[in-house]
Amino acid sequence: MPKRAKKNEETFASSQSEPEAPILYEDPPDKMTSKDGRASNMKITSWNVDGLRAWVRKNGMDSSISLFFVCLQWVRKEDPDVLCLQETKCAEKALPSEITDMPEYPHKYWAGSEDKEGYSGVAMLCKTEPLNVTYGIGKEEHDKEGRVITAEFPSFFLVTAYVPNASRGLVRLDYRKTWDVDFRAYLSGLDQRKPLVLCGDLNVAHQEIDLKNPKGNRKNAGFTPEEREGFTKLLEAGFTDSFRELYPEQANAYTFWTYMMNARAKNVGWRLDYFLLSSALLPGLCDSKIRNTAMGSDHCPITLYLAV
Repeated sequence: MPKRAKKNEETFASSQSEPEAPILYEDPPDKMTSKDGRASNMKITSWNVDGLRAWVRKNGMDSSISLFFVCLQWVRKEDPDVLCLQETKCAEKALPSEITDMPEYPHKYWAGSEDKEGYSGVAMLCKTEPLNVTYGIGKEEHDKEGRVITAEFPSFFLVTAYVPNASRGLVRLDYRKTWDVDFRAYLSGLDQRKPLVLCGDLNVAHQEIDLKNPKGNRKNAGFTPEEREGFTKLLEAGFTDSFRELYPEQANAYTFWTYMMNARAKNVGWRLDYFLLSSALLPGLCDSKIRNTAMGSDHCPITLYLAV
């Protein structure tokens, strides 16, 4: 996946033809009604936070204001029914009290890497208690990295995932291909029982419209033919990219920017974060948002409005 500079510097080389003035994306007003006329009654936010403990470090602007405080204030203003986090990089025992004590979300669930401290990790914070919560996808080779939490609600499953990246030099591409097959089978199994929402950092820009410089990244993690094909097969299995369903031609809409080369200010980015929906949930889709002005990570949050 296209992550920090130390992992994949060549991935983010700016095109020589990049315009001087950045082409920015402005998140349009929220749509609160579905195509079939129902009002949204479920709001889900997903955010790759690039390390929860990093959120607590001082942001350098004011010694009395932590970056975590800024992010926490944003979450409280957004006020989703469920908050899903990826790349928490933190064991449950080391989580910041500022987030473990959040009274708005009395039901909190955490998954972390069993083998590597400060690696991977996902979380789900809920206002309403799910019927059931499970961890992983039932395969040890994947589940030891703490990448998936599934919550069952009365009318749907919610899955949050931090999909593994192919890494610099594509050294994990074969593993990623195996993951894609196994994860798709897991989701299809859930979908046979109840429709689902999948959210998270899926670590692929599916089409050329989903990243700034597709030409220079065809052999880089996050935009290889193999990863893109894996995503296509996931859609063919009965799932829909909610953002593209509503905004099929919208360019320059990204959710990730490297910390290098002032990429975020230039909007040289990738759309790696998604809400995918089972076909049965599509009539209730109200809006799929990219909150690209929210700071605190190399990813921005995304929010789904759904009538269920």
